[in-house]
Amino acid sequence: MLNPLNIISKFIKSGNQKELDRIQKIVEEINLKESKVSKFEDNEFPLRTNEFISRLKEGEKLNDLLPEAFALVREASKRINNEKHFDVQLIGGIALHENKIAEMKTGEGKTLTIVLAAYLNALEKKGVHIVTVNDYLAKRDSINMGKIYNFLGLSCGYINSNQSDEERKENYNKDITYATNSELGFDFLRDNMKYSKNEMVLRKHNFAIVDEIDSCLIDEARTPLVISGAAEDKTMQYIAVDKLIKNLKKTDFDLDEKEKNILLTNEGIDNVEKIFSDAGILKNNNFYDPENLHLVHHVNQALRANYLFENGRDYIVKDNEIIIIDEQTGRQLPGRRFGDGLHQSLEAKEKIEVKAENQTLASITYQNFFKLYDKLAGCTGTAQTESAEFFEIYNLPVLQIPTNKEMIRNDLNDQIFRTGLEKDNAIIQKIKKCNEIGQPLLVFTSSINKSEHYSNLLEKEKIKHIVLNAKNHEKEAEIIANAGKTNSVIITTSISGRGVDIKLGGQDQSEKEDVKKRGGVICYWNRKNGK
Repeated sequence: MLNPLNIISKFIKSGNQKELDRIQKIVEEINLKESKVSKFEDNEFPLRTNEFISRLKEGEKLNDLLPEAFALVREASKRINNEKHFDVQLIGGIALHENKIAEMKTGEGKTLTIVLAAYLNALEKKGVHIVTVNDYLAKRDSINMGKIYNFLGLSCGYINSNQSDEERKENYNKDITYATNSELGFDFLRDNMKYSKNEMVLRKHNFAIVDEIDSCLIDEARTPLVISGAAEDKTMQYIAVDKLIKNLKKTDFDLDEKEKNILLTNEGIDNVEKIFSDAGILKNNNFYDPENLHLVHHVNQALRANYLFENGRDYIVKDNEIIIIDEQTGRQLPGRRFGDGLHQSLEAKEKIEVKAENQTLASITYQNFFKLYDKLAGCTGTAQTESAEFFEIYNLPVLQIPTNKEMIRNDLNDQIFRTGLEKDNAIIQKIKKCNEIGQPLLVFTSSINKSEHYSNLLEKEKIKHIVLNAKNHEKEAEIIANAGKTNSVIITTSISGRGVDIKLGGQDQSEKEDVKKRGGVICYWNRKNGK
């Protein structure tokens, strides 16, 4: 029996399909210009770019130039990287130019799609920011896609965490700049603390294209970026309190591991008063006396640092510094510090130099930062589920773009279990079944704790696996790229490796040798059959 919904859809088109039909007409215009553009000599491409810039100055709009500009980019990509944009990628490029979110399935070539909208909008000479999920991808995409921009006569740069202000200013002044969301946000905060405009590194917030936009503007939207400055030096107090709380018993406090909070019991309060009175640092023999409030704060943070925060899970010690590990992504966050004295308590716990406590000087969330842009767009493989939030908060509609070839991957429905134990058993049995036949598996979890949990379960089953976390952060792209090897089992958090293509069989030997020569890791761009 025919599904009534399928019958209705034949006569009444969805809003998404109407948009695709409208954009398809523009794609046909682009395709008509292909034969003309293919006859251009290489040296004509920058000349065409200069011509576009002149036409904009004379009053033409970007939409007027779009068909010619996209045709030019498509030909340039074909000549430089041997990658010709498919029609669906042209649709994605148009969606990005029109302030939309392009939802494209994994492997459909979002990185190459972005080049179309970036080139067109860069013709205004106001700067285009392309936001990636990590420093590695910012550099990789800037180098690979930069060849196309340079061939067309535009400049391209990237921002990494180790760059000086002079390097940052130079790269932000390029026509197209690749950077992570955190680098952009912190540069904005630092610019607002500069004493003159000449010292600022950022230009006007013109146009941003956010790759994996759901990760940045939904998952991490409320994450505050904070710049701190030195406050009153209390380093010796942290060291002293850390030593004293080691004398407490486990019955002296109650742990709330989920909320990462700790509370002293009545017995614990008595013991704290005795220990601190004997040490001569408790006033009036009452722990909660107003004169001891600073001490209460130090004790609470010291207890959290010692009994709730774990080395290798919540942070790592590297080069005599505490490096925070992002709970969601599992990535290291160099340069960031826990607030409210917690970072100092961790430094005291690990017996490394305790740095002076900081106070907040400037702060902004990703949500508020990206609202500063005159024009905003993005792409991801999963946007439709958050489409209402995107439209309500950022005024960004979502356009679902079809795949270049018919989908052969099965996107199965979610399975719901009554208890966590039943879910765990089902997951482990599935992993065992796939592992027995050599099928590679990439297991994504919601947090680092979950990754460790499933690692422990797999160890009991004696299944070889890799846990991708902050300890092997530098090899993230390589580990994910090799997730297609026979019998491979990799457990990682849900955001790790975004933007990295997985190749069945893993890296070829020739590719590994090439990577070693270049001193880096490789991400695969599988263009075969548009997958």
